[in-house]
Amino acid sequence: MTALSRAIDYWCNAFTPDREAVWNDAIAAQGSAVKVHREGDGFCVPEEMAERLGAVGFSTVILPVCDLDPRGDPLDFPAVAARPDELDALHAAHPGMFRGSWSIDPGTGMAGVARAAEMLGRPWCVGLHNHTHSWDRPFDHADFYPYYALAADEDVPFVVQAGASGGRFPSECGRPIGVDRPAIYFPTVRFVLSHLGWPWTAEAIAMALKFPNVYLGTATFPPGRWPADVLGFVAGAGRAKCLYGSGFPTTGHGRAAGQLAGMDLAPEVVDRLTRTNALDVFSRLDAGPPRTAAADQEGGS
Repeated sequence: MTALSRAIDYWCNAFTPDREAVWNDAIAAQGSAVKVHREGDGFCVPEEMAERLGAVGFSTVILPVCDLDPRGDPLDFPAVAARPDELDALHAAHPGMFRGSWSIDPGTGMAGVARAAEMLGRPWCVGLHNHTHSWDRPFDHADFYPYYALAADEDVPFVVQAGASGGRFPSECGRPIGVDRPAIYFPTVRFVLSHLGWPWTAEAIAMALKFPNVYLGTATFPPGRWPADVLGFVAGAGRAKCLYGSGFPTTGHGRAAGQLAGMDLAPEVVDRLTRTNALDVFSRLDAGPPRTAAADQEGGS
C-alpha cells in the first residue's frame, strides 16, 4: 500500500456547504447520472476541508474560479465554481493548500482575456481552465486562441474538460483530437485533457503520447473506475503524463486516497501521478521543502 504524501489535486470544485444544493438541483433538473460522494467526504467549511486534506495526504487542491453572470442559468457551471473573493480568503487562511485556475468565457472577446490576465495576477491563480461543454466550441476554435497565447505568455497550463458532458450539453466539442492544432501552435502551453477524455480515452492518450505538452487528467473518475488502458498508461508510457484530479464532489479525497493506496501501483508511479507531474505542469506551484522519511511514513502533506 502506498499512502499519499503532499498530493496535488488539479480539479476540485467549490466545496462549501452552500454548493451542495446547487449540485443537487442541477443533477435533478438534468436527469444526470453524475454521482456525488458524501459519506464523510462531502461539502464542508474550509477549516474542515483543510483538516481532511492533510489527514489523507493532500497538500494542495486547485479550484476552478470564475465570475457569476447574474444573467446566466443558476444551475450552469459557474454556480459550482469558486469566486475570486472566496479564493482570496482561502489562500490567505491556508497558503499553498487552496489555489485556483481561472475558468474562461470565450464569448466575452478580449474583455474576457483581460479579465483572465487580471486574475493571473492574483497570488492564488496557477492556470487557466475551460469548462468546454458550457460553450460548445472545440479546442481549436478561434475564440480560444487569445487565451492560449495568454497562457504561453504567463507560462501557465490550460486545463480543459475533455470527453462527453456529464450533463445535457453537446459532447462533440470535447473530442480530445481538438487539441491537436493548439498543441502544435502553442508548444510551450501545457494542456491537460481532463475527465480521461472519456469515452474517447484512447484518443486522449494518443494526444498525450504525441505531444510533450499534452497531459491526461483523471478528474472526475474515482481511481477504482479507471479503465485498463488508463491504468496501463499511468504505470507505463504515461507515467510522466498523467495528473490526479478528484472532480470533487464526484470523488471525495478520502475515498481517492483509500483507493489509490489499494491499487497495484509502484510508489514512484503514485508520486508522479499525484504530485511530481502536477509540479511539472503548474509552474506556479511551490514544491516546498524536500520530503523527510517521517513525512513519507505518515503520508502527510
